[in-house]
Formats: sequence, C-alpha cells, structure tokens
Amino acid sequence: MATPFLAGVAIAAAALAGRYGIQAWHSFKTRPPRPRRYYDGGFQTKMTRREAALILGIREHATAEKVKEAHRKVMVANHPDAGGSHYLASKINEAKDVMLRKTKGSGSAF
Repeated sequence: MATPFLAGVAIAAAALAGRYGIQAWHSFKTRPPRPRRYYDGGFQTKMTRREAALILGIREHATAEKVKEAHRKVMVANHPDAGGSHYLASKINEAKDVMLRKTKGSGSAF
C-alpha cells in the first residue's frame, strides 16, 4: 500500500522540480543583458596603450583588424557629425593610432 503512495509522491516531486527548472531557465534566457562597464577615468596627458585599449574596449595586444573594427564601432556612436563631441572623437582617433603604433608628436589636438 505504501509503495504506490511513495511512487506518486516521487513522480509529483520530479514534476514540480522539472517545472521549477523550466521556469528558472526561461527567466534566465529572457533577462536583459548586463550593461558593460565603461572607462570611468579622465584622460592622461600622454595616452598609453592601456588607456587606448580601455577607450576602444579591446585588449592591449589586439590585432590591427580588431583595433580597426573597435574604432569603427566607437566612432559611429561618438562621431561629431552625429552629435558626438569633437574632443572625444579626437581621443578615439588617438587611441586607434596608439594601438596601431602610428603616433606622431604629443597626441590630441585638444
């Protein structure tokens, strides 16, 4: 008499656990992505590779192709013709030049 009862309890527990697992999976899949944390600090007088990588959102030893792709993405969001700042655009261009080792002189025009 107890065996069918225990089997029923086990099946009910498995069903509830499965239901909970499916609900947890759906809530995990539909949650909004965490926002990226951007570089908080101000700019240094002479830009370093570390600062340039932080501005572009890439690693310090990224390939030239990744640098150009990241530069394009950041410039689309901050281009002066689209309402962005000329100062930020110059710093983004300086960051690309530093990462590609094309620096001339002291850096930014500002």
